Amino acid sequence: MNALAQTYRKALHLLRRAEPLGPLAVRLCLGVLFAQSGWGKLHNLAGVTSFFESLGIPAPGLQAAFVGVVELVGGGALVLGLATRLASLLLSGTMVVAIATAQWKEFEGLAGFLTLAETVYLAGLVWLLVSGAGALALDALIVRWSALRGPAGSEAPARAMAAKAQ
Repeated sequence: MNALAQTYRKALHLLRRAEPLGPLAVRLCLGVLFAQSGWGKLHNLAGVTSFFESLGIPAPGLQAAFVGVVELVGGGALVLGLATRLASLLLSGTMVVAIATAQWKEFEGLAGFLTLAETVYLAGLVWLLVSGAGALALDALIVRWSALRGPAGSEAPARAMAAKAQ
């Protein structure tokens, strides 16, 4: 049993080191999916507008263009890990509307709801919204860079680093 516990601890250590890969994988998959969907909407606005009109969505032409831009830009932001929480929030809104309008009558019960593609996308987006982009993202790089610079106009961190170097 001791060998099993030791193997488990080693595996857990390796998995912790690979932790940044989880949000990266989710961001890349959802980002590419949404960017492609947004690109498609923007290149077929007439068709998307007609579909939105059939669902009773108000101002369908404006909404089609808006959703296309949100999906294209938001998807790109997820891929880069830039403004991930904001992109996740906006894209979550599009998924809630998609479920409430286009998918609402397409499923039965909780299992039907949980297996909708839109629900799976929404779950990933909520995770990114709550947890952030992870270490392998521009968001993390910006946070690290900002911490080194200190408050706007402050040179204190740079002086402290220069003093340590001497």
